[in-house]
Amino acid sequence: MASHRKWRPTGTRVAGIRTPALATAALTSVALLSQTANAAPSAEPKPSLEEVEKKVNDLYHQAETATDKYNAAKEKTSKQRKQVDTLLDDVAKRTEKLNTAREELGSFAAAQYRTGAAAPDTATLLLADNPQDYFDQTQLMSRLTTRQKAAVDDYITEQAATTKKRTEAAKSLETLTSSQTALKTSKADVQHKLTAARELLSKLTAEEKARLAAIEKKKKEEADRKAAELAQQQAAAEKAAAEKAAQQESSSSTTTGSSGSTTTDSSYATKAAKALAFARAQIGKPYVWGATGPDSYDCSGLTQAAWKAAGVSLPRVTTDQVNAGTTVSLTDAQPGDLVFFYDDISHVGLYIGNGMMIHAPKPGAYVREESIYYAGASIIHSVVRPA
Repeated sequence: MASHRKWRPTGTRVAGIRTPALATAALTSVALLSQTANAAPSAEPKPSLEEVEKKVNDLYHQAETATDKYNAAKEKTSKQRKQVDTLLDDVAKRTEKLNTAREELGSFAAAQYRTGAAAPDTATLLLADNPQDYFDQTQLMSRLTTRQKAAVDDYITEQAATTKKRTEAAKSLETLTSSQTALKTSKADVQHKLTAARELLSKLTAEEKARLAAIEKKKKEEADRKAAELAQQQAAAEKAAAEKAAQQESSSSTTTGSSGSTTTDSSYATKAAKALAFARAQIGKPYVWGATGPDSYDCSGLTQAAWKAAGVSLPRVTTDQVNAGTTVSLTDAQPGDLVFFYDDISHVGLYIGNGMMIHAPKPGAYVREESIYYAGASIIHSVVRPA
């Protein structure tokens, strides 16, 4: 008797179950995809605190650079607005004079008509580009008196001047519009950088914020150490200068020269003391970009206001303030000098001595005393004595 065997599908056994070959291949594909998914990172690695701090500081620096551009654009726009207003006011006055002169010329034409000249076309006169052409065409020029001819000449001159002023006003308005656009762009750029910085900081946990504060504290300690070193260097330099001056007192000519120098130094020290007194009175007031006081300041707004209190006028923006005085070495820096930072000269503080300064640091901070090495020695650009 022939044996009867049941048909058994070929394939492999998975978890005690026989599977067809196609099912096996499908399961294998799923397994491979699962392994690939597990191998791929689910998200980008979280940046370290140091990286976050650097990014935030970079954003604040970029915001300060944009603030300087905003200040420059705002100042330029303000000047152009005054120029446009002056031009428009001038055009209005000249137009009023022209209208009065036209009426007078019309009365001349009417008078000549009454004496037998050709009939005047008052509408043509009032619309004529050149009144003299009108009078020539109507044969009135030969009949006008000397005073009347002078009035026509004055009208022609005034009309040309008015046309020129109108052209200037139109160009100034166009320039003003362009400056206003640049101002809006600069403002938006500042706001974008500040928003990005705040978003980064808002994502930190309480523990991360504490660690970040510890990093900042360590940096401050290092900055204070460098400031103390600079103070020692400056004290040594002053002592050496005093000894040299004492040795030169025997020479009357040299003494006279030293006296003049002392007078100059004394004058600067007096002004610097007033500037520093003003700056100290602002400590604790918030940094606000574009602000010039009295309730808030940005960096150049503070230095400008401080030196204004001492009777010295400084430009509005840092890139102009850096050229508003005499550049001196850091070792020779005196209280009242301006210390500039970064290659793009986007920050400034008021030196108070001993490696310290008063400045408006950045958005979210307040006017305060701080080491000039607050962000490292490498970012110090120059020192300028403004008076």
